Parts: sequence; C-alpha cells; structure tokens
Amino acid sequence: MSATDNTVADQDHAGADPGLPDGQQATALKRKDLLGIEDLDVEEINLILDTAQQFKEVSQRAIKKVPTLRGKSVINLFFEPSTRTRTSFEIAAKRLSADTQSISASTSAVVKGETLIDTARNIEAMFPDLLVIRHQFPGAAKVLADTCSAGVINAGDGAHEHPTQALLDALTIRDHKGSLEGLRVVMFGDIAHSRVVRSNIYCLNKLGANVVLAAPPTFMPYGVEALGVEVHQRLEPALEGADVVMALRIQLERGGKLSFPSLREYFKLFGLTRERLALAKDDAIVMHPGPMNRGVEIASDVADGPSSVILEQVSNGVAVRMAVLYLLARSGAAKHVEAVA
Repeated sequence: MSATDNTVADQDHAGADPGLPDGQQATALKRKDLLGIEDLDVEEINLILDTAQQFKEVSQRAIKKVPTLRGKSVINLFFEPSTRTRTSFEIAAKRLSADTQSISASTSAVVKGETLIDTARNIEAMFPDLLVIRHQFPGAAKVLADTCSAGVINAGDGAHEHPTQALLDALTIRDHKGSLEGLRVVMFGDIAHSRVVRSNIYCLNKLGANVVLAAPPTFMPYGVEALGVEVHQRLEPALEGADVVMALRIQLERGGKLSFPSLREYFKLFGLTRERLALAKDDAIVMHPGPMNRGVEIASDVADGPSSVILEQVSNGVAVRMAVLYLLARSGAAKHVEAVA
C-alpha cells in the first residue's frame, strides 16, 4: 500500500482517528494548555509519549502528512532565537495539515512598544486554535494562557520550563531503554540557567528515573536537592553507573559567562570526553538538547560517537510536538462541544 493509500485508509477506518497511523483512538489532555511538566500527571505524560510513538510512522512515509488538524490554525510566537524548536513545531503542524503562521520578535509589534498582552489579544481576535510561544521571561506562556481562549504551548520561558523538550527526551530514552523506571539519568553543565533541566527533573522523577545533577558550584542552584535529585560538584562520580548522560550548554545569554574562568578550563574539568563516558554503563546513551558547543561541554568524538542519540532527539521532537498539537486541539474541541451543549 502506498503512502497516499495509507492516508486514505486512516480516514476510512471505522471509528479511527485519521491522524493516528495504527487507527487507535487517543483521548484528549485534561487541559487546554501545556505550560510545563510540573502540572502534568503520569497518565498525561504517557498519553503524549504513546501518541508521539504512533506519529513517528508518519515521518517515514513518502507523503508526510495526515489530515488531523485540517482547518485548524497554529501561530508560533518566538521572542527568542530558536532553530530546532521553532522548525520542529512548524513541521509538526504542517504534517498534521494545520494552517501555520510564525511571528518573531523582530517582525512583531512588540518592537514598537506593544505589550505581550496586547499582542495576544490582537492575535486572539483572529481566532487561532493554538498558540506556541517562546519568551525570555518566565511566566510569559501563563500570561498568554490566562488571556486567550486558544490553547497555549510553552516552547520555553526564560529559565523556567521547556516541556516539549523534556517529553522528547523521555521518548528518546524510552526508545532505547524500554522504560525509565530505575534508570540513572545524569544531567551536567549549566544547571542554574537551564529550563531543560527543570522540565526534565519533573518528567523523569514522575516516570521513575533517578535524576543526578553535576555542575561546578557556580552552576548549581542552592537547594536543588529539594526537587528529589542527587547532586555532585564533580562530573566523574556522577557518571559512575549512568544509563543516560545529558550534556547541557553554558547559557551565556542568561549570565552563564560570569560563572567560569575560561572555556578551556571548563572543558578540562567538565567536558564529556570518551574517558569520562567510560565511567557510565557500557550501553549508556549520550544526549544533548542543543545547540551543542563542541569542545566546551562535549567532545566531538562523543557527540558523533556510537553512544550518541542527539539526532534521534531532533527527530523525536517532531513526533512529540505533533502529539501535543493533536491532543490539545482535541481538548479544545471537546471544551467547545461542552460549551455549545
């Protein structure tokens, strides 16, 4: 059967959702917005991961498109630079047949002095179904969610949360390990300024992993142990027996450059080299949320080595964002039906 025939078969399958390749039904999320992992329960996390797993098949087709969100509109609002996340959301929406529009800070009325709330209200007047926002200030996505009736997806707000990154990381780990229960997952680097860390801590803890953080004292937030993590100020003891190793870049734009003497010294003490990786389990996987700074937090031969699943994270990002768009659109449609009734 051809890829086109697959799409038709999906639509004609009795009782099946045309967006799910195997014809299964997925329920909606319990909310209209995805603002962070902290608010999600395990059932919702697994629903997103299971739905994303099904959507991965779409990207293998000759014609990479399903009609699931046909007639829906998705607006991407990116007030910070982004390559992977922005492109991933755009591709995800298009593969679901949604109408998309992307707005950056440089092309928005914000540069003319308009507030974020006024921008949101003007966009809301155009009746979008979903808004994806990245903003430098923590809580910006919450402001939009409280202002707009459209579903809002947080694509990163300051150093607060980045929920879809944590979800794609969890999916990648599950692909290789089967389950996250009991795994030793090490995240190291600029812990203090990373939104990826916060979302991953919430997600990994809820899925039963043991989270280990490693960073120099200047990169380790005070009291982070309260989040239920193991903390080290040297990388070597953290890596011992690790199942998953995730490198984090130094967030220079958020003050990270003030926390270390030089890039050369940082790599010497905290760079992930083959020698350090050997402390982890033989089947450990290496991850990085990107963008990578080779020779700073990770050596090139590790980033490109057999343990690296970094490009798989990028691929899984499309599937996860397809799942989030799909499930939130269903949530919004369900609430609309309830309101009409």
